[in-house]
Amino acid sequence: MFESKYSKVLTVILIIVIVAILGLLAFLGYDWYKKYFLENDALAFVDNYTKEATDDSNTTDNSNATNPIDSIDKSEISSSSGNGMPTYKGFNVVGTIEIPATEIEYPILEKVSKSSLETSVAMLYGAGINQVGNTVIIGHNYRNGLFFSNNKRLNNGDKIYITDNSKNRVTYTIYNKFETTPEDASFYSRDTEGKAEITLSTCNDDSSKRLIIFARAE
Repeated sequence: MFESKYSKVLTVILIIVIVAILGLLAFLGYDWYKKYFLENDALAFVDNYTKEATDDSNTTDNSNATNPIDSIDKSEISSSSGNGMPTYKGFNVVGTIEIPATEIEYPILEKVSKSSLETSVAMLYGAGINQVGNTVIIGHNYRNGLFFSNNKRLNNGDKIYITDNSKNRVTYTIYNKFETTPEDASFYSRDTEGKAEITLSTCNDDSSKRLIIFARAE
């Protein structure tokens, strides 16, 4: 009798463990699927968007132009909105960002919302892409490599390439990196001494603080 009950308990525990393992595998599989397709869609969009800029004589820097991604149908992820702005997955795009040190390339979306930040990075505040003054770009830290997950690896001197809707591609150099509270916005309207600057903002790994990066146009 005791052995029968013991056997039933072990069976229940085994079933629970199997279900938990299957659930974990399903979660990891979905996370990989989401990361893979988001990254490939973003690469295809950026490649199509920046091709004109990297071929233009007004390009500030073209040493990090991406290779064509011919296997992806770019028409499925990019088009133009009614106001003439390019769009990505239904969101208006104000530019693109490329950071070789963390191997990311993403469209910069015009509006910040829950759904836009699950799709790409977005402009939160500022003068506008490649304009004089400071422009804040925010992105999630999913700790899986998506968006700004690896911003903690960036250092002073690293380059960031921003292309705007006028196809101007500008090189920015990182000069400051720090953590602050989620409520701190004191540096948003800082004096940039007549230069274009960008601020990258994301959560640190435990979401207790914001990791902030300043970069200045060359």
